[in-house]
Amino acid sequence: MVAYSFKARFGPLIRSGVKTQTVRADRKRHARAGETLQLYTGMRTRSCKLLATATCLKVSTIRFRFGEDPSIDLHGIGVTTCPGGLDHFARSDGFADWGDLAAFWAKEHPGLDAFEGILIQWTADSLVMD
Repeated sequence: MVAYSFKARFGPLIRSGVKTQTVRADRKRHARAGETLQLYTGMRTRSCKLLATATCLKVSTIRFRFGEDPSIDLHGIGVTTCPGGLDHFARSDGFADWGDLAAFWAKEHPGLDAFEGILIQWTADSLVMD
């Protein structure tokens, strides 16, 4: 099992099945397709709470670019630049739209207008609540 922690704002979206993915910086070990994911808020704090477990559907490399010409490049799928595609991606990640995701990103990572990392996806029907 691989555990991931989320900000409290994403808890209800994970439990309802709206948020079905997370973008993370690369690290030594991420989940692999078929593995169980433990989805938490507040890990390493007294308010740690298991939101749900889910089965990892897919793990892909991802590259974001924000700014005037935003894009998402998913390994094996291609580049998305159309507003509808960007908004769809953002909603799957728990945001209202691409603008909401971009604003969150700017607040969390000031001055960083590009990112390369890992996209971890699960399906809403694989969620098991505690």
